[in-house]
Amino acid sequence: MFSKLRLDIKENKWLVFTGLLFCALSCYFIWNDSWYFSLLPIILIAIYGAIFHTEVTFLSLFFFAPISINIEEYTQSFGLFIPTEPMLFGLMVLLLIQQIKFPFFPKILFKSHLIWILLFYLSWLFITSITSSNPLASFKFLLAKLWFIIPVLFYGVSVFQKRKNILTFIYLFIAGMTIAMLYTLVIHASYQFGEKEGHWVMNPLFKDHTIYGALVAFVLPITFGLYFSKKHNPLVQAVLISVFTINILALYFSYTRAAWLSIIVALGVLALIKFKIKFTWIATTTFIIGIIIFFSWTSIQQSLAKNDAEHTTEDFGERLESVSNVTSDASNLERLNRWSCAIDMFLERPFFGFGPGTYAFEYARFQEPENLTIISTNFGDGGNAHSEYLGPMAETGFIGLLSVLALIASIFYTGIKLYIHFDPKDKEMRTLILAMILALTTYFFHGILNNYFDTDKAAMPIWAICAIFIALRGNDLMKKIS
Repeated sequence: MFSKLRLDIKENKWLVFTGLLFCALSCYFIWNDSWYFSLLPIILIAIYGAIFHTEVTFLSLFFFAPISINIEEYTQSFGLFIPTEPMLFGLMVLLLIQQIKFPFFPKILFKSHLIWILLFYLSWLFITSITSSNPLASFKFLLAKLWFIIPVLFYGVSVFQKRKNILTFIYLFIAGMTIAMLYTLVIHASYQFGEKEGHWVMNPLFKDHTIYGALVAFVLPITFGLYFSKKHNPLVQAVLISVFTINILALYFSYTRAAWLSIIVALGVLALIKFKIKFTWIATTTFIIGIIIFFSWTSIQQSLAKNDAEHTTEDFGERLESVSNVTSDASNLERLNRWSCAIDMFLERPFFGFGPGTYAFEYARFQEPENLTIISTNFGDGGNAHSEYLGPMAETGFIGLLSVLALIASIFYTGIKLYIHFDPKDKEMRTLILAMILALTTYFFHGILNNYFDTDKAAMPIWAICAIFIALRGNDLMKKIS
């Protein structure tokens, strides 16, 4: 046995030498507080997986997305979500190289109006990056968009043509979110679920309770839909019920008002879809309500001025009521300050805007003294516009805003049309399509008050659902043709 071992070592001397060298270098780097160099084997494994097991690597990203960590909190230099964003960037480069040599993006990809609207949106981002007040920041923003869209949406359409991969995506994303929710609930429980502690106990997995609440609300309809999609065995049923219970508790203790409201809005959308309410009726009703609000605005303002409910309370009803408090609630007032800045920025540059990703660098000088709050910052380092709609309007002008609205409308049109025309005998997939539509509803309603579409946690599942809609639509068309 020993002679065989000596023979193996002799034959694989370069492998042994490399292993010993790596051990020595790792010890040296750890000793010098440069431990991150020891991550090299993990990086090499990730590269191997991306090249030889691309599909598995792609699907694993949805498990890592909810539990990824932004290294900005530790490096104090640049923001990067580990491990998802480096993996996404590597996948993007790999896929583009493969596409040039051996085109493999499915043909159905470019038969979807969603893709053409998306390409227009990306083209406008490129143009406004050139005219940007900070081109470097804008092109970095555009690059970050591409490393979400190319791997997750373009390649995802190919992956999700296999039914099992859709289910794998759902299970992996729910598993990752469940870990994040359990982690947060356990830490929060040690502080007796206090409201103030509820703002940061999700660190370092989530920056604050608002993005955490948005993703908790997002995953709730998917978990619900997965349970009712088909008859599961008792063990799977028990697991899904447990996950759903954790989801409800996480939503409540997120203390995120917009997340709570987004679930209510999703239930309203569910009713509209189930009862097949015509679009003309919805548009007419919305128009009438708008007219009533317009002519009653003075009395509405007087009622809002009397609202002194604070969002810092732990009472569910009072916290919801505080959404309309625009007199003393600092969170609401600061949001109005950011919106006011976004509108003023748009008025100064209505066509091209200030450039993608530049709001945080520009909004400070647009703050009016009467709009400042106790949480305002004169340096403009407080983040974004707190709106998925006003932010793009300030950064990319009215054409940019229209492209965003058209893209969102196209996503819902594609999903709802797919649900309506999907094979009614396929209850499992039809239920999951509806659940994904409701999940998107929670996010894009939440987007009125906050914006997180530039983070892996929000962008990845949303683009994945878009890819699923396109893939299922393509499969459905192929069945009808055959």
